[in-house]
Amino acid sequence: MKKMTSTEIRQMYLDFFKEKGHTIEPSASLLPVDDPTLLWINSGVATLKKYFDGSVVPENPRITNAQKSIRTNDIENVGKTARHHTLFEMLGNFSIGDYFKPEAINWAWELLTSEKWFAFDPEKLYVTVYPKDLEAKRIWLEEVKLPKDHLVEVEDNFWDIGQGPSGPDTEIFYDRGQSFNNLAEDDPENYPGGENERYLEVWNIVFSEFNHTPENTYEPLPHQNIDTGMGLERVVSIFQNAKTNFETDLFLPLIDATEKMSDNKKYDDNEQDDISFKVIADHARAISFAIGDGALPSNEGRGYVIRRLIRRAVMHGQKLGIEGSFLTQLVPVVGNIMKDYYPEVLEQAEYISKIVRSEEERFNETLKDGLQLLNNLIETTRAENKSELSGAGVFKLYDTYGFPFELTKEYAEDEGLSVDQEGFNAEMQQQKERARAARGNAKSMGVQNGLLTDIKTVSEYVGYTHPDVNETEIVDLIVDNELVDTIKPGDNAQVIFSKTPFYAEMGGQVADKGTVKDTSGNVIAEVEDVQHAPNGQNLHAIKVLAPMEKNQLVSLEINQDFHKKVEKNHTATHLLDQALRDVLGEHTHQAGSLVEPTYLRFDFTNIGSVSEKQLEKVEKIVNDKIWAELAVETVETDIESAKSMGAIALFSEKYGKIVRVVKIGDYSIEFCGGTHVANTSEIGLFKIISESGVGAGVRRIEAVTSKEAFDFLNGRSTLLESVAQQVKANKVVEVPKKIEQLQASLKTSEQQIQAFEDKIASQQAGDVFKNKQEINGKTLIAAQVSVSGMSQLRQLADQWKTQGLSDVLAIGTTSDDGKVNLITAVSADGIKSGLKAGDLIKTIAPFVGGGGGGRPDLAQAGGKNPAGLGDAIKEATNWLENQTK
Repeated sequence: MKKMTSTEIRQMYLDFFKEKGHTIEPSASLLPVDDPTLLWINSGVATLKKYFDGSVVPENPRITNAQKSIRTNDIENVGKTARHHTLFEMLGNFSIGDYFKPEAINWAWELLTSEKWFAFDPEKLYVTVYPKDLEAKRIWLEEVKLPKDHLVEVEDNFWDIGQGPSGPDTEIFYDRGQSFNNLAEDDPENYPGGENERYLEVWNIVFSEFNHTPENTYEPLPHQNIDTGMGLERVVSIFQNAKTNFETDLFLPLIDATEKMSDNKKYDDNEQDDISFKVIADHARAISFAIGDGALPSNEGRGYVIRRLIRRAVMHGQKLGIEGSFLTQLVPVVGNIMKDYYPEVLEQAEYISKIVRSEEERFNETLKDGLQLLNNLIETTRAENKSELSGAGVFKLYDTYGFPFELTKEYAEDEGLSVDQEGFNAEMQQQKERARAARGNAKSMGVQNGLLTDIKTVSEYVGYTHPDVNETEIVDLIVDNELVDTIKPGDNAQVIFSKTPFYAEMGGQVADKGTVKDTSGNVIAEVEDVQHAPNGQNLHAIKVLAPMEKNQLVSLEINQDFHKKVEKNHTATHLLDQALRDVLGEHTHQAGSLVEPTYLRFDFTNIGSVSEKQLEKVEKIVNDKIWAELAVETVETDIESAKSMGAIALFSEKYGKIVRVVKIGDYSIEFCGGTHVANTSEIGLFKIISESGVGAGVRRIEAVTSKEAFDFLNGRSTLLESVAQQVKANKVVEVPKKIEQLQASLKTSEQQIQAFEDKIASQQAGDVFKNKQEINGKTLIAAQVSVSGMSQLRQLADQWKTQGLSDVLAIGTTSDDGKVNLITAVSADGIKSGLKAGDLIKTIAPFVGGGGGGRPDLAQAGGKNPAGLGDAIKEATNWLENQTK
């Protein structure tokens, strides 16, 4: 067997099948584009479903790929077994109705055993087949000449997901020898396909030849397909003679880097540390690829998976003695390992590291306190002779410190304890009910409309090229969710026309408005909204002004002023989208938009706010493209051609076979079904009016164009003129200098006032500090003083401490706005005798309707009940009496 790197093995696999007439399909994003059934791309075939289900016919029915994949159904096993991973690569070759069993089996054997290719020793290869698959068995024995004692019949060798394509499969195993085994040689599981470490599954070849029907029968498929999967990490472990997948060149650089950051921990020294090293290496790969593909940490969906992986890795880093952010340092290591086939990770390393660092720091802020609470919970559970952590305690860890339930469960299992999951779920349910109560009667998801679903009449949208339609037929009239033949003024009506220029709300662009006229030119209705009906027709919500009837011929006119303003703002969002990529980096992508006639709103992914300097640059780029008078063109083509043109698609959007592409000069090209200007010069002017955060890793820009941009800037100009008058500047350009002069003058006045207040406070101190009480051998100064606030109280406390005037101090003041400030202090001798300023402040603060805390020597509090200040000061005396009895 040859000694090869993971890069060479991957490439050799692809080269082999390229020689067999296969097209190499590039690895797709981990984020499914058009498959709502998947959270992540989880196999090589997942990105090829469109070919297998017949919705798209591939140019070449023979396909091969190396597909990055994520599976998270058994995260807890990662690090504890030899081959569990969250991120892995699946090598595959596929036939869409072309070749079948003879080619698939013989080519597999050729790749594995030929000296030109993998050159495995044939004696070390074993095969399992489905007992009823006589054809596969014949090919292995008669064509491949596999020895009979190397072929095992296994009932489980049948790929079936319940309904749909299914069929037998054949699996190929490599015998690593008894020295690699975790079982005795005579163990009943010690066979190819058994639960052992000796026989390593290398390849699974699925013969998709049946359709599993709802009637639970298996009917032959019209076209037989081949779907195969070979785990790259496993194959590399064979080539590199590694004990597990983790001792290969795919993971060892990560483990080595982690060793250097740890507290003198070494890999392969002890089992528990090894688990942590493996978890960190695995998770660093997964989060680097996932974030690089556009996913971001959050509290739901795939974002929760990323957050959980980061936090799990951080906790294992703690076990290795690593403090602070460290996963960020592993991102470029991942990039360097994978750069030959996945250069994008290294290219985006800075961006990925920034997101990971932010998430690590966020978790590290609470990790120390959370771990202490978890350890306390474990100690309490053991002290009570219990073996299960309480659900309430575990929920507090989740709710307050952000510990995912699964992490707490794993940590507890490492300590030999279980977790009360039912109790945790009950606490979670109570929280949801509280949240639901707080939301009130917010509208939930609407119910599907059966009437609209059944309407299948044809309606053509012509608004891309025609702002009006001179003659169209009313094909459906709906009033109060019923089909009718006539409508009258006052009816809550919806209409479907045979042909319409009205744009239906879609992709963030609002619907057109306009009028319906009869054949005499009279306006008989106003179109107020347009939505897509379930079967694709444009459904017009109208205000009825005159009687209308089904099959009536009418003319339709959209509000051109409204429509053109929307077009300007929509084209501006495309320019903004590309400008953000130019300034922030290619990692950012659209997360939503709203295009109104008077403004536009654009949501995009980015960690952290966008600086003023960056916003200015974005704004300048957009305006430069507007003034460059770029032509705006639209092209309808198939989706693959659009992608080859470089068109940007949204992860969240689904696209049909034919798509519409909007091209703005050579600057921007995107998938889009909306309406646009013909030339960017029509937009006139672009102005950003705000930038803010709207969720985890999502920012929002609001902007205006054309007349609204001019009005906005004109309003700012008027406001600046007003400011100039108020600061007595002769010219607007003098305003900044005038403001600097006023600020300097104000600062001088504030310093003078502060000095005056300090003098008053000092004078008051002389009077206050004279009134000292002696209580059970301790001295107390407690008084209400007239100073400006907490700052002055702290100065008094400093004087008291410097002069050593008493054992205990309690002073307070009120302000004109009804607020109360309190300070307590205890001398060093007082602390030695058990007195604490924090205890005193907690006792007296409730009298002023507040709370506070602090150190044993100094504490402070605020309140909103000035009337209680006198009682608070008196209570200080009672407190000291109780403390010194």
